[in-house]
Amino acid sequence: MVNAPASLTERIAAEARALGFAACGIAGAGEDPLRGNRLEQWLGEGHHGTMEWMETRLDHRRSPQGLWPEARSVIALGMSYAPAHDPLALEGYPERARISVYAQGKDYHDVVKKRLKALARWLVAEVPGAEVKVFVDTAPVMEKPLGEAAGIGWQGKHTNLVSPTHGSWLFLGAIYTTLYLAPADPHRDQCGSCRACLDACPTNAFPAPYRLDARRCISYLTIEHKGPVAEELREALGNRIYGCDDCLAVCPWNKFASEAQAMKEFLPRAELVAPRLDELLALDDAGFRALFSGSPIKRIGRNRFVRNCLYAAGNSGNRALLPQVEELTRDPEPVVADAAQWALGRLR
Repeated sequence: MVNAPASLTERIAAEARALGFAACGIAGAGEDPLRGNRLEQWLGEGHHGTMEWMETRLDHRRSPQGLWPEARSVIALGMSYAPAHDPLALEGYPERARISVYAQGKDYHDVVKKRLKALARWLVAEVPGAEVKVFVDTAPVMEKPLGEAAGIGWQGKHTNLVSPTHGSWLFLGAIYTTLYLAPADPHRDQCGSCRACLDACPTNAFPAPYRLDARRCISYLTIEHKGPVAEELREALGNRIYGCDDCLAVCPWNKFASEAQAMKEFLPRAELVAPRLDELLALDDAGFRALFSGSPIKRIGRNRFVRNCLYAAGNSGNRALLPQVEELTRDPEPVVADAAQWALGRLR
């Protein structure tokens, strides 16, 4: 373990900015009992749905040292993906599909991890003997609470991190290190009496402010949930086929966010901004893989994706989709055939 000079924190922040990170802060690697208790309560209430990995690696999530005992500090980082267009603009166009802003460009896992590795290599070169590990979303790391502890934002009532300068549009990553770096003060909550995000949720996924029931969240239902979506929630999906931006988009703090022009990787691909439902319903496995190469959408596979598109078709009222929907009732994948049967009944 190495103690770092105080000036190193400022140099880390400068290097992070040069690599494209919009936010950078330092947190300690020890356990925060309040953070751990909140996680246990959330899991105990079953709000994680079928995301079993949240529970099986609870000890690793409770603190950075639970995952890596040698860690002494966490460098919490955020990369802006603030959109240039209104994420809610397609609400009145049911023949089009709505894809979450974050998934319209390149896969953020790859982009952010590449920059994190570059920052980690720089740090090791600056302080010989320092050890580092980098994480982006796929490891048992509580990026949002760590971001709050590091002072780069606070967890809003929608449970996502909110930055006073970047709004709700931040991809988060973390570097664990054996270096001791002076931690920042945690960011104070600035939601106040606002409840715009809670009121905007189409499925009432927030049983209370700062608490999310993933089992009702459209992002969870369209991305993580593998089986049929509960029938009582299908209409509320509207034309959202991958993720949901509603609670993020209405946050008043977004007025301070600027379009992420510098990160060209996150600029939306033209074909994903307002795709036509009829074209998406026609995708077979090969077509799906070709269209979403290099996109995070590829991770859910053709069957789950077409399932989502069929729910959107059923909500569209567009009878011109009936031939495609009827054809998909004979799809060999049960979850697709079930969604097609539901959409068929709605359109008829």
